[in-house]
Amino acid sequence: MASLDPGASIAPPGARYHGDQAAEPGMLDFAVNVRHRQPPAWLVQRLADRLPDLARYPSTDDERAARDAVAARHGRARDEVALLAGAAEGFALLSNLRPRRAALIAPSFTEPDAVLTAAGVPVHHVVLPPPFQLGAAEVPDDADLVVVGNPTNPTSVLHPGEQILALRRSGRVVVVDEAFADSVPGEPESLAGDSLPDVVVLRSLTKTWSLAGLRVGYALGAPEVLAQLTARRAHWPLGTLQLAAIAASCAPDAVAEAAAGAQRLAALRPEMAAALESVGAEVVDGRAPFVLFSIPEAVALRKRLADKGIAVRRCDTFVGLDARYLRAAVRPEWPVLVEAIGELAMSGVPR
Repeated sequence: MASLDPGASIAPPGARYHGDQAAEPGMLDFAVNVRHRQPPAWLVQRLADRLPDLARYPSTDDERAARDAVAARHGRARDEVALLAGAAEGFALLSNLRPRRAALIAPSFTEPDAVLTAAGVPVHHVVLPPPFQLGAAEVPDDADLVVVGNPTNPTSVLHPGEQILALRRSGRVVVVDEAFADSVPGEPESLAGDSLPDVVVLRSLTKTWSLAGLRVGYALGAPEVLAQLTARRAHWPLGTLQLAAIAASCAPDAVAEAAAGAQRLAALRPEMAAALESVGAEVVDGRAPFVLFSIPEAVALRKRLADKGIAVRRCDTFVGLDARYLRAAVRPEWPVLVEAIGELAMSGVPR
């Protein structure tokens, strides 16, 4: 199976490239997977109501309210919740678990690669061949940390929960990146509600609630594992507005609103995928609110789309993918993207 040198000391050059670098202000943005252009009005108002409190340090009451909201949302105990400045902070803290060797299921979100390599942790990439199913994974027995996305970014593949649980071994921690789990109706295959001693689930709130600029998320896991994960953090790791946003977006009414939005995206996705196939794309079957596809002349196509004010995500920065692949967020404006691709394909694309 193809893999990179597990002892490599330098992360792949694209590990710190993210979709926001493809979208300039004013572009029609399919490169970033944030659900809406701005947070809902009720959430903006909730945060605005807390602005007068910014003269004070974040309170233990706010932290407790946020942790309780997350715990209730997933049926977990309060001490099984760690609040994070975005799920990306959870990856930044992984070296606190002191892994001897990390196995990263690829293609996947690149931040774990960047931060673990920077911390001097040997990284082994378990590269899944198309169609990127977890059943093809061959994880080294000596890997005491395994990181897997579900659904995986950028492939959009949703892995069966039992396949993820099959990765467990004595002395190993399995970290599941569920940043997009709440965008799949019913959250099938999620392990967020399972209290397991060796499984940590990372969740993001930035995508669903359009809060990428605020950085909000959380980790779910055994109290002792979370204590080790969050050791040596700065005091007041989250601000008052972050704590308020977590509490508000995990409340029952908000969870119901997010679930309704997931249903709408799920209805759009097959329409968008079929339309992309009609203009020559080969689409990877998935469930997340973005579509991974390969297409001839992908590099030139991406650049020509940018000239037209349309941003899509390049995917040659992901281990296991190359320049043939692009990723596009599922948005109601998908016909604009497909029409532009069709026109460029008819013209032969390169210029």
